[in-house]
Amino acid sequence: MHSIMTYVKQNKWKFFATIVVIGSLFFAFKSNIKETPSLRHRKLLSTIGNLLESEHYNPRAIDDQFSQDVFTAYLKVLDPEKNIFLQEDIDALKVFSKSIDDEIHGSKIEFEPAATLVFDERYKEAKSIVDSITKQPFSFNTDDSVYLDADSVNYPKSNNERYDRWHKIIKFRTLEKYVSLIEDRDNQTKLKAAGEQRNNADSVVNKPDPKFVFKSDEELEKDARNAVVKSYRKRFEQFEKTFTEEKKFDLFLNSITGLMDPHTDYFAPVEKRSFTEQMSGVIYGIGAQLGADDNGVKIASIQPGGPAWKSGKLLVNDVIIKIAQGSQEPVDIAGYEVTDAVKLVRGDLGTEVRLTVKKPDGSIKIVSLIREKIILDEGYARSAIITKGNDKIGYILLPDFYADFDREDGARCAKDVAVEVEKLKAEKVKSIIIDVRYNGGGSLYEVVQMVGLFIDKGPVVQIRDKEGRVQVLADETPGSIYNGPLVVMVNEFSASASEIFAGAIQDYKRGLIVGSTSTYGKGTVQRNIAFGRPLDSLGIQTEYGAVKLTFQKFYRITGSSTQKNGVASDIVLPDEYELLKYREKDNPSALAWDQIEKSKYTPWMGSYNIDNVKRSIMAKQQKMVDSNVVKFKNNLKVIATQMYRPVYLKMDKYIQYKKQMQAINKENETVLKIKENMQVNALKADYNKFYNNPDKTKQDRYQAWLKMVAKDNQIEESCNMLGYFQSPNIAVKK
Repeated sequence: MHSIMTYVKQNKWKFFATIVVIGSLFFAFKSNIKETPSLRHRKLLSTIGNLLESEHYNPRAIDDQFSQDVFTAYLKVLDPEKNIFLQEDIDALKVFSKSIDDEIHGSKIEFEPAATLVFDERYKEAKSIVDSITKQPFSFNTDDSVYLDADSVNYPKSNNERYDRWHKIIKFRTLEKYVSLIEDRDNQTKLKAAGEQRNNADSVVNKPDPKFVFKSDEELEKDARNAVVKSYRKRFEQFEKTFTEEKKFDLFLNSITGLMDPHTDYFAPVEKRSFTEQMSGVIYGIGAQLGADDNGVKIASIQPGGPAWKSGKLLVNDVIIKIAQGSQEPVDIAGYEVTDAVKLVRGDLGTEVRLTVKKPDGSIKIVSLIREKIILDEGYARSAIITKGNDKIGYILLPDFYADFDREDGARCAKDVAVEVEKLKAEKVKSIIIDVRYNGGGSLYEVVQMVGLFIDKGPVVQIRDKEGRVQVLADETPGSIYNGPLVVMVNEFSASASEIFAGAIQDYKRGLIVGSTSTYGKGTVQRNIAFGRPLDSLGIQTEYGAVKLTFQKFYRITGSSTQKNGVASDIVLPDEYELLKYREKDNPSALAWDQIEKSKYTPWMGSYNIDNVKRSIMAKQQKMVDSNVVKFKNNLKVIATQMYRPVYLKMDKYIQYKKQMQAINKENETVLKIKENMQVNALKADYNKFYNNPDKTKQDRYQAWLKMVAKDNQIEESCNMLGYFQSPNIAVKK
């Protein structure tokens, strides 16, 4: 604990030193002139540029080459599908390609306004193109294809080429829908015919839809086309409402920060709040879950005890039309995505939000609510018991390494996991699985505490700053709360703190790491640096937002970085994402792997030898070559190559391709499917949460989670591996 607190204190002073630098930069721009958006943008750009150069762990030189990379990155984020800009636009904008570095260093900002001006004009043209294309029926008899992967094509050289690209893309989307409608029609026709032949049958497994109306191919093509038009119009509407000038500039800033490394980001004030909420699991809102359908954003569920519930004025399926902050002018959210609407509903504790809602009967009402503290506990650690024969296995899911440091009673994942372990021990489990698949990381402090739950004491992770200084963060509390068999489940989305945890458990030989060949590969540490005056009592939102800055790298106690390489699993399980390019190593701006000196530590000396366990499992795997696993992997190779190939626009070829892909996906769903669902139960201490919860929708989700665990093939495999820990001839230390 002492070493961790020393680390926190030392970096606290470094943090304040950085704030002084930032403050002086803002001060240099101060004048008696009212701050205009352009002046604000110039402040932000120059300040962020200076921060990156002076404080980033491994900063790139902000020079002409960097400028050219920003040029490419921003145009890509504006037009990711390369169907808005023309090549002539890119060529015309190249006049700015080597001057963006000068703008970052304080010159007048010219590139971003010029690029967005061209984009706005071309965007209007694209809308007209979509409307024009979809007025006439498509013919699917031409032997043609289209690339959906933007990296496989260049910007269109002419208006005709751009029109052709849009035509092919929309034609493909219509073909997808059209074939699906034909399949539904044919299926309903067969069911109806079968039903008419056996009207007196006692039971029918598949019944025809009573609302089904037979339609011709021409009618279905029109329906498909209209559905695609509707989706594009909704997309355009949402885009126009939310993709503001400020949003575009934020993307420009992130095009710059992202070239330093993938995890350095700029957060606008409202985005900074969202990030803090995610880390802490605490929001200030109305206690309602939002959803969306064709009618717009609506109330999907209401949390008992929250402001929405207490008001009695909101009901499930109420459609939200407008959202206002206190007495301010309401924002019309027609066309908004749910995530954008949620940001408007959430705010500061004790503040007012006014919702204009449309009731199911068509009436319009304005509901005023005062925001309260809402705990998002479904993102916290949870556990269940898996029964295999006479053995009970404890299963703990940890979605994030969350930590709420702004509140004394705030949630801490290490503390919560400790509680789950004690509950499992009370139920006399023989072994424990900790699942950090899809866990993207979080608090460095918490992961050190969590490793300490399972080892006696010792170093957990090493931290190096840009000057090369290394600190070792250690668990200094003797003893552990659990000494039995342990499996940690990971996949390619287990990142950062998850990799520290898995790496430490592996290095201490405390447990078995099971999952994909390696974890994500994020070996960097970030810190939030806020700009400007606080906008709320906790300083969560600030006037100019914040930068999440990479300022350190972490290393395993062996001295090896997890950067790019991740943590290799002891036992590899078949994984559907294995061949897809999602990991850190697939990002061109990722920092390099390296290593430092090994830390002094003593491997865990418990009741089993993890190397013996690992060898025994691997020996059995080699003897039992599973044809299903081989088939699964071969299918993945086929799937992984599809996104880089053109897709067919001729109906018979598309149908053939679709059937092939459906067969492969179905085969992969079935070849590794467990023969019989496992027996999974909630803990006695959690009975009310799962079966007597006042929030019935949350109760349903908890119960659905138990069912998901019961049929998870990788969890079953992990349970089977725990059996090897019990063999005295293999696992017990000698």
